Amino acid sequence: MPGHRTRWTTTTILTTTAAMAAALLTACGDDDTPSSVASKAASAFASATAEAGRQLDDIKGGIDAKDAVRLAAPTTDGDGRTTVEVTARNTTDSTRSFAVQINFRDEDGNLLDATVETVSDVPAGGTGTGTARSTRDLGGKVRAEVARAVRY
Repeated sequence: MPGHRTRWTTTTILTTTAAMAAALLTACGDDDTPSSVASKAASAFASATAEAGRQLDDIKGGIDAKDAVRLAAPTTDGDGRTTVEVTARNTTDSTRSFAVQINFRDEDGNLLDATVETVSDVPAGGTGTGTARSTRDLGGKVRAEVARAVRY
């Protein structure tokens, strides 16, 4: 589809953003206060979320489909990454694909990570699934939420 980025591009962009956030956090000097470090981390994750939003905005002719997407309970894979199964229901009369932004949050509701999962070629009247994966080890109890979803 014109304007649609591949999963490889999505993963690369989000991984790069997460790596920059990690570098930012590890490069903190002795004069950094806990609040300034937290502020820098929040800014880095806001950038990741903004990039995920831009990816969805790039899809031409997309329709809001947040109500057609469900998430399973998050789990942790063998690499320590949080994963969540994404199920998209296609209520149209032709095959469609879905791009879904998933936000991972901690118990207090703080944003930990964001990613975009594509569920491709969902048949008319059917469902399709995909697995969203965090860009890094999130640790602790994590919940996942559908921030946005676009059907195209």
